[in-house]
This record gives sequence, structure tokens and C-alpha cells, in this order.
Amino acid sequence: MDDMLIPVVVNRQRGLSTELSIIANNIANLGTSGFRREGTVFAEFVAGTRDGGSVSIGDMSGRFVSERPGPLTATGRQFDLAIEGEGFFLIRRGESEALSRAGAFHVSRDGTLVTASGDPVLDTGGATILVPPDSPSIVVAQDGTISGANGPIAQIAIFEPADGASVRAAGAAFITDKPPEQVADARVRQGALEGSNVEAVSEIARMIEVTRAYERAQALIEDQDERVRNLLETLGRAV
Repeated sequence: MDDMLIPVVVNRQRGLSTELSIIANNIANLGTSGFRREGTVFAEFVAGTRDGGSVSIGDMSGRFVSERPGPLTATGRQFDLAIEGEGFFLIRRGESEALSRAGAFHVSRDGTLVTASGDPVLDTGGATILVPPDSPSIVVAQDGTISGANGPIAQIAIFEPADGASVRAAGAAFITDKPPEQVADARVRQGALEGSNVEAVSEIARMIEVTRAYERAQALIEDQDERVRNLLETLGRAV
């Protein structure tokens, strides 16, 4: 392998290392409500060598979030919500907004509707949702409208990534590099939760495959290093 290919192989290792981190996050969220598997896209190209040969190199060119929904499970709990079809709940995480399919919500001490991790759930106007303390029974319509004893309270926002937006996982939620767009025909199901769409066997198999690819790349680098050392030793003896 030529010296000029070493940086290419090192870059390949960086991509494989990133993919291993993504796979590890997928596996960690096997039991996370609404989690969607994140994957990577690799571009393959052939680099020529000085002796007229060639080496096939794969480089990570992007990442994606699986659109395949997870299984729905009925829970009967009034603040457990699932989205049927496309779309994500809009939540506030720190100073920014994020998308999530995890609908295991509850009401915090100050009356705010929040996720299991305490992130506020947002309405269609981007505001937090306050549930009145005198509303023991809550009904959520298919369009996301929350109603209590005294009528409608708020409408939960259902958004999707904008066309061409880059989507990446941030724990159990997702963030995009463009403002998300509201889904017009979203369907919300009360008393149900969507499970993770991660398949454990597939992820573990992929982790083994990526680990072996990383080790092969490392072996190429070590082999080239040994060749260089041998060449230098030969030249040193000839002087």
C-alpha cells in the first residue's frame, strides 16, 4: 500500500469509529419508547497505487434515521401518547428544540406536560403545555388537541424534519440542522406507546462487522509501518 493511502485508511477508521458509537447508542436505546435506529451511509471508491494496482476504500458520507415505526403497545395511561404514521413530538431540550417519538409523558409539579426525562412538550405555537390541576381526566384527540373538564387546553405539536435536513440522534431524541415542519394530518393515539425500532440481533451483527473492518484497516497501517521500518533499516545498512 502506498504512503498516500495511509491518510485515506485513517479517515476510514474515523468513520468506522463514529459508526460504532452510533450502533452503541442504538443498542443502549433498545428499550426506549419511540426510539428510532440511526444508521450510516458509506461511499466506496477505488484508489490507484504506484505499482498499477488498486485499493477499494469505504468512507462514511452521511448518517440517517430509520423511518420504520416501532411496535405500538396499549397502556391505558392518559398521558401515554403514540404517533400513528409520520411525525415527531416537538420538545424543548435546554435552549433548543428537538424531535421525539417517545410519548411517555407526565405532568410535572408545576403543571407542565413533560417527557420521561423532564423535557417540556410543546404545542403548535412552540409554547409549553400547562395542564390545570382541576383536570383529573384528560382526553387527547387524534389531532393532538388536549381537553380537560373545562374544554380544550392545548394542541400538541407534531412535526417532521424539513426536506433535505440532516437528522442525528441526541440520546433518545433527534435534532435537525433546519427548522422542522408541522405535519398537517398527524394522528395521535392516547393510551399507547411506540416501542423502539432497533433490532438487537441486527445491531450486534453490524457491530461485529464494523469492529472487524476497523481491525483490518489497522492491520493495513501496521503492515505499511513495518515496510517503512524495514526499508529504513536496509538503507541504513547500505550507508
